Amino acid sequence: MLTYLTRRLISLILSLAVASVVIFLAIEVVPGDPAAYMLGMNAQPDTVAALRAELGLDQGRLARYATWVTGMLGGDFGTSYTYRTPVAGMIADRLWVSLPLTLYALALAVLMALPAGILAAARRGRGADMGVLAATQVGIAIPNFWFAMLLVLGFAITWRLFPSGGFPGWDEPAQALRALTLPAVALALPQAAILTRVLRSSLIDTLGEDYIRTARAKGLSPFQSLWRHGLRNALIPVLTLIGLQFSFLLAGAIIIEQVFYLPGLGRLIFQAIGQRDLIVVESTVMLLVFAVITVTFLTDLAYAVADPRLRRRR
Repeated sequence: MLTYLTRRLISLILSLAVASVVIFLAIEVVPGDPAAYMLGMNAQPDTVAALRAELGLDQGRLARYATWVTGMLGGDFGTSYTYRTPVAGMIADRLWVSLPLTLYALALAVLMALPAGILAAARRGRGADMGVLAATQVGIAIPNFWFAMLLVLGFAITWRLFPSGGFPGWDEPAQALRALTLPAVALALPQAAILTRVLRSSLIDTLGEDYIRTARAKGLSPFQSLWRHGLRNALIPVLTLIGLQFSFLLAGAIIIEQVFYLPGLGRLIFQAIGQRDLIVVESTVMLLVFAVITVTFLTDLAYAVADPRLRRRR
């Protein structure tokens, strides 16, 4: 187990190092000088040069990369070019929106997927199974931003059950949850569809195992044998997928946050790109990549604990 853990840690560190280089170089090639953008088209060259020196943009790319990485390792994500405030504070404020939204969407996805997947597996080949498969196909095919606009049209504009956008803050938890409900549903639908299909397939595979046949021979019904003996063993790939979906939802809610005007990490990145606030984009994207890689690492570790055979394969 120690050897496996060491290999995975080395892989995590190398992945983060490569990701930092790719993120830095990708953002460096974005057209537009942040200093010239901030000062406007009529700014004098010496004024632009002075601002570039103040922001550290007059240094070489290698020096800027080294400063950025060493700062992040010490908890310093830099200072925003536009707002002149620490990037770490900006990220922390937006994380209080993005993280609850991610957890809310993931909880809704699980609540929808578990009964649907169990029903489809228990009624394999019948009408209920066909209905669930058709519903999941639709859930996967519908773009979440289009579904989000339908939710706004129906539940916010027509029936006025939920707000159409914005976030009131956590001083009023009930209103905050209402504001996150429609975005969470829009994010949860495709994830629930994927989870349902994976759970159904895993349960069907489990139902063919010897211990399920033994349970059936002892008099248990198909549903009882599935619920008592099959579900627990079928959940391992589902739990792995849930870990990956958490990372995806945290990093991939940019469009949904734009639709609902939520002040989350995705909207922060979108605004920073438009303002050429490169340090905000770099640091926020790197934080999201770190979250994705770390969650994947923890998921692999939990999977290896649950199934020791994986430690011998890798």
